[in-house]
Amino acid sequence: MAPHSPDTPAAPRAPRGDDRVAALSRQLHQAHEDLRRRIGDTRARLGRRGPRDGTLVTHCLAFCAALTAHHRGEDDGVFPQLLRERPDLAPTIAKLVEDHGLIASILTRVTDLADTAAASPEPDLAAIGRELDGLAAIMESHFRYEERAIGAALDAVQPTIATGPSQASWSTVIV
Repeated sequence: MAPHSPDTPAAPRAPRGDDRVAALSRQLHQAHEDLRRRIGDTRARLGRRGPRDGTLVTHCLAFCAALTAHHRGEDDGVFPQLLRERPDLAPTIAKLVEDHGLIASILTRVTDLADTAAASPEPDLAAIGRELDGLAAIMESHFRYEERAIGAALDAVQPTIATGPSQASWSTVIV
């Protein structure tokens, strides 16, 4: 997945009125761009070095941990706060949480395959590549939907919430 292909949505522009915080939708988009880059790097490393040197497992585990942390931050932080402001988004957020569960099961398979490959004299790198390709496609669809579905709502959050004491929790869980 090319991080800046014509099919990748353009980064949302931050609102002009308040320079104290970047638009939350922009932070979300930047986090997604980082995850797109990470899965691309992980996919590209398959076959470059022998899996016994730990590179494959290290990169797979690092990517899986980053994506898991991003989704947990959304599920436990951003989404509950957004629902307090926008209860009408409950069906959308439920769909996003459901996607996170699906993605988590794929991450478990990727981790298991990487662990098996590291211990095998003839690892099945093609199986890991297929899982990563499928994961990348699902991630892309999920990221696009999420940015379209909640991006504007994130940016419309009252400035006192986005810049007050809870600001760290809003922006930290996005990235």
